[in-house]
Amino acid sequence: MSQPVDSAVSAVRTYIERHRAAFLDDLAEWLRIPSVSAQPDHATDVRRSADWLAAKLKETGFPTTEVWHTPGAPAVYAEWPSADPEAPTVLVYGHHDVQPAAREDGWDTDPFEPVVRGDRLYARGAADDKGQVFFHTLGVRAHLAATGRTTPAVHLKLLIEGEEESGSPHFRALVEQHADRLAADAVIVSDTGMWSEDTPTVCTGMRGLAECEIRLYGPDQDIHSGSFGGAVPNPATAAARLVAALHDEHERVAVPGFYDGVVDLTDRERELLAALPFDEARWLRTAKSHGTLGEAGYSTLERVWARPTAEVNGIGGGYQGPGSKTIVPSSATVKLSFRLVAGQDPEHVANAVRAWVPGQLPDGIRHETSFSPATRPCLTPLDHPALRSVVRAMGRAFGKPVLFTREGGSGPAADLQDVLGAPVLFLGISVPSDGWHAPNEKVELDLLLKGVETSAHLWGDLAEHWRHAP
Repeated sequence: MSQPVDSAVSAVRTYIERHRAAFLDDLAEWLRIPSVSAQPDHATDVRRSADWLAAKLKETGFPTTEVWHTPGAPAVYAEWPSADPEAPTVLVYGHHDVQPAAREDGWDTDPFEPVVRGDRLYARGAADDKGQVFFHTLGVRAHLAATGRTTPAVHLKLLIEGEEESGSPHFRALVEQHADRLAADAVIVSDTGMWSEDTPTVCTGMRGLAECEIRLYGPDQDIHSGSFGGAVPNPATAAARLVAALHDEHERVAVPGFYDGVVDLTDRERELLAALPFDEARWLRTAKSHGTLGEAGYSTLERVWARPTAEVNGIGGGYQGPGSKTIVPSSATVKLSFRLVAGQDPEHVANAVRAWVPGQLPDGIRHETSFSPATRPCLTPLDHPALRSVVRAMGRAFGKPVLFTREGGSGPAADLQDVLGAPVLFLGISVPSDGWHAPNEKVELDLLLKGVETSAHLWGDLAEHWRHAP
């Protein structure tokens, strides 16, 4: 039995339907700009994308729109103050750059010529992330129209970066440079998705990431395995033993201090994850794998969303060509990545790994351990008032209960949390079949418009239920 629709929901939907065609035309125009940040040949296009968005946000009604330049690609900043001085300040994050795409990659059509087939819009960036950024433009207008306001119910800011698909190399410095302008009570990240078309969900956390490379050195050059093997340490053997020692028999990370500070799942959080319609066999097919394995005592979803992990990304050393070459190699390399959860400090983890490595190596093996810049984890408590607003807004749009997920990957949202000291929340409507980074990327139009509707409801709900930062 369908739920009755209140007058505010009806007003928002009427406005959206009236402006749907123009909204999709504008989005298609933006999608035609090949803003591929990873390819230098498209640097001009990325700048053109930023200029296009800044102009469109001005047209939407934002009184302040600016293009912020970096040593790489530009970001777009916009601000629309509320008339209510006590209203909370909300910063929306997304990105306007996209992954490389070409027809020969397997696309059915030109990836930068948007095509609507049925209820789907196909184009690079349709879901990741232009579509999910752009739904906020129609959302804020529907919010104003439905409420009769001339300014949003919250102080609304947008920061749309241009290098997310290139690893956001200048993003943290940009946030630090403009921290005063970006100050907010909450950050809404619209660069994520839902469990499925039939199961609306809100993501409540994203894992952090620490990556390292361990280089092992033995003889000063490759030496004869018959003359010297068995009498000197072999760095390739040392690398294998190092990797084998990384986990214990329960698949827990064996580095002392690795789990320090980990915020464990509550019973309620475990119940909420278990409520998701998870099909492990289907998940394994998606993972192109033939069995599950992980930390004992946790489900598959708990392992990839809420537990820290250590993975061997690469191991190499010695001769790799055809045939044989009987040597003791002079060096070997191990590449590791650590996914971190709330409560873990990347620097502490890096120091723990550095302290652990020497104890795994025999005398005569020298080593160097280097870490790349880390990404911190972020987690929103289930009882946070801003999260409750996101859930209520999405529930009104979808007309059904909203469940909770987490994200196993990592992203630059944690930089906003670190620098601004504001909680990060996730609002996305993309589904796994949208094919992020793959040929024939698409977005479901019905879900895209549900994103518009959620955005329209969110600002008023935040202003009503959360008058100031907690």
